[in-house]
Amino acid sequence: MSTSSPRSPDLGLSIPAAAFSEKAFYLEEFHGRTVGIALPAAELDSPEALSRVVLELVQNETRVILFSTESAPIGRYTGNRVLEMESVSQQLKLWGRIWRGLRATGCVGLVIADPTQFASACREAAVRLGLSKLVWIDRDGGLTSPAGERVSFMHLAELRERKPTGSARRDRLLDEVERTLVAGVPAINVCSLEGLHDELFSYDGAGTLFTEERYVIVRRLGIDDYDAASDLISRGVSEGYLAPRNEEQIDLVLASGFGAFLEGLHLAGIGALIRAENEASAEVASLYTLTRFLGEGVGGHLLTHAVEVARVQGLEYVFSCTTSERVALFFERHAFRRVPQAEVSSEKWAGYSPERRNAVTCLRRDLAAR
Repeated sequence: MSTSSPRSPDLGLSIPAAAFSEKAFYLEEFHGRTVGIALPAAELDSPEALSRVVLELVQNETRVILFSTESAPIGRYTGNRVLEMESVSQQLKLWGRIWRGLRATGCVGLVIADPTQFASACREAAVRLGLSKLVWIDRDGGLTSPAGERVSFMHLAELRERKPTGSARRDRLLDEVERTLVAGVPAINVCSLEGLHDELFSYDGAGTLFTEERYVIVRRLGIDDYDAASDLISRGVSEGYLAPRNEEQIDLVLASGFGAFLEGLHLAGIGALIRAENEASAEVASLYTLTRFLGEGVGGHLLTHAVEVARVQGLEYVFSCTTSERVALFFERHAFRRVPQAEVSSEKWAGYSPERRNAVTCLRRDLAAR
């Protein structure tokens, strides 16, 4: 992508081109919204980790509500604007006070003094205030698989199948996550305080993101998706999964590209269907899925979409080329077969690196019959 500064045709002003980053992607998502962070006072063992995140969110015009069991630990982040979760009869006044506090400083504390009621009170407040995201700070971070790997994403049905964990404390936390999802909060993150920044601002994350349903929508990339998509292409190249492409080739991928979006927001993976000019075939190119969402079947959704688009276009076959045996096996699981290089479009090899061509595996799926 070009990094030159665009110029306004009307005013003649030079506007610096903004560099894309993962953090910028998420800050844009959070802009103008309210995020709740629930952390009992006992979990606030790394104040600088919380301070960094709160400052960046508030500067981004994201409103922040800090839930805790004591006022003193969170007062420093809110300008001592800390409210107490009062009796039910007084709560109608509380919501307006929270709103006015957020308008004034961007960050408000809400204290639930009784630790036994902390989780349920946080849930009640998050639902009543209509928070778009609630982050639970827990010293053990997100969930892990039986093999010890972090589980980055989990929807409600999977959560119900997963319990119990073997820890009564963690099971109570997951019970509250379940109740909060059912009550209407669309996204809940569980992570450690040290991992809060990466969980909120990076693709890979550091905890577990919970949603009620598994939302995977595959659609054509719009121009507002190009920044994030080009970043994923760069990641795929640096990790050795994708072939390096020049600017013109990247533009073609973006224009022919589609993305898998979780919750309608998170760009979890990309791909492109690039048609050959002189024959009825197309290449499934730049297929790449973020590590965080590997377990969500995102790659399969992307490939299924590409094949269906090719069918609609009346193509005879689609193909892909890779230097990764793992990727080749993935294509084989989706009805592709390994073929000699001569059995894919000859246009593929124009200007192709001889070294990479010697290492590449070609896979093809014929589309004559559904």
